[in-house]
Amino acid sequence: MNDERQDPVASSQESNWERDALREVALEGVRERRRARRWGIFFKLLIAAYLLVVLVIAVSPGAFTGAGVASGSHTAVVDVQGTIAADSQANAERIIAGLEDAFAADNAEGVILRINSPGGSPVQSGRVNDAMKRLKQAHPDTPLYAVAGDLCASGAYYVAAGADRIYADKASIVGSIGVVMGSFGFTGAMDKLGIERRLYTAGRNKAMLDPFSDTKQRSIEHVQDMLDGVHQQFIDVVREGRGDRLTGEPEKLFSGLYWHGERSVELGLVDGLASPDEVAKDIVGAEQRVNYTPQKSVFDRFADRIGSAAGWVLHEQLVAQPGALR
Repeated sequence: MNDERQDPVASSQESNWERDALREVALEGVRERRRARRWGIFFKLLIAAYLLVVLVIAVSPGAFTGAGVASGSHTAVVDVQGTIAADSQANAERIIAGLEDAFAADNAEGVILRINSPGGSPVQSGRVNDAMKRLKQAHPDTPLYAVAGDLCASGAYYVAAGADRIYADKASIVGSIGVVMGSFGFTGAMDKLGIERRLYTAGRNKAMLDPFSDTKQRSIEHVQDMLDGVHQQFIDVVREGRGDRLTGEPEKLFSGLYWHGERSVELGLVDGLASPDEVAKDIVGAEQRVNYTPQKSVFDRFADRIGSAAGWVLHEQLVAQPGALR
C-alpha cells in the first residue's frame, strides 16, 4: 500500500507562501492608494497655486483695459494682429477703441499702430482707416505711425495707408493691393456621379454664385465689376495716404503684388526700416511704450486660463496613470 499522508512540514511551508503572497498583494494595493493620494494632493496644490497667480495677474493694474500704467511721456501702441474681420481679435471696433484711447491719453507723444496681419475684410479695414483720419484731424499734434511686422498686406496695408508714416522690417511682406473672391465649381463631379441639382429662386441672379450650377457670363461680369469697384476704393485710399511718395509703376503697385520691406521703401509703400522700439525711441522721442489695445475682460481671461490649466492637469493625470479612462 502507498502511504498518501501529506508531509506536515511541506504543507506548512505552502500555507506560509500563500499567506505571504496575499499579504504582499494587499500591501501593494495600499501603497498604490497612497501614491494616488499623494499625486492627487500634489495636483490640487498645483492648481490652487496656478489659480492664485492668475488671480493676482488679473487684478493687477491694466487688467481691465489694454493700457498699462503710464508715468510721464510715452508712446501709445495699438495692435493689429491676425486676420482683419468682424469676428476676429483684429476687428474694427476693437482697433478703433484702442486708437481713441491712445490719442486721448495724457502724455502720449505719438501713436504706433503695430501691424502683423495678412489683411481681411475691406469693410473692417475701411472703418479703421476712416477712424484714423478722424483722429488725426482731432489731434493734429499727435503723430500716427504704422509699423509692420511679418505681414502688412492687403487689408492690413489699407489700414497702414492712413498713418502719417509707415515703417517695416527689411524682410516684412508689404503690399498686395488688390481684391480677391474665390469659389469652387462642382458641376463636372455632379455629372459623373449622376447628381441632379434642384434649385428654386425668385430673381434670376439670386443664385449666381451657386457652386453646383453652371456659371453665366452676366454673373461673371457683375462680380468682376463689383471687385473692380472695391479695388478702386483701395487704390484711392493708398493714393490719398501715400501721395507723391509712391514711385512704383501703378500697373505693378496696384496689381496685387507684394514685396519685402527694402523693396517697399524703394517703391514708396514704406517710409523707412525700423522696429516699434526704434520708432518710439528715435522718431516719437518717447522710449517708454504703453499698449492701449483693448484686452478681454478679467473674467474671460480668467476663464480661459482656468480652461488651459484644467486641460494640462488632465493630461498630466493621464500620463501619470496610463489607461485610467480606457
